[in-house]
Amino acid sequence: MDEKEFRKAFKDVNGAPCIFAKAILRRCCGCSRSEKLFIAEREAVACKSPGARQRCAEVQARLHEKAIFALHLPHAESVLPHGKELKVQCGGLLGLARALLPEQADAETVEDINGLLEESLEDYGTVEALPYGEVVRGITSFQPRAKR
Repeated sequence: MDEKEFRKAFKDVNGAPCIFAKAILRRCCGCSRSEKLFIAEREAVACKSPGARQRCAEVQARLHEKAIFALHLPHAESVLPHGKELKVQCGGLLGLARALLPEQADAETVEDINGLLEESLEDYGTVEALPYGEVVRGITSFQPRAKR
């Protein structure tokens, strides 16, 4: 299957791709609203909840805004290189989890992205009010796997 055919099949099969798919596929996060799909021997992640997907999109956009300085970017970009996107997704969610649950500061994974975002929005009220200082510290301290 060539890349063009794969992209078409991907859009047909996965109508609502998960916003945090890279973090889920990297296994630094999990989500109760996600569903793994297999397309042409490749893994993809779909979101089963339109409301949760919208909330995740808002949080991801805000993470990108707040991570500009930490990632040494001149301006906000909608599409980041894979490594930087992993830092934003994994590091940002781990930083948010540490801010929300300080007793789990040593955790290396987020078990449920949906639960974390629901709980953080209950505590902080809005996406804009989340503790982005701690989140950015999580982004800068996140280390992707070393190359083999």
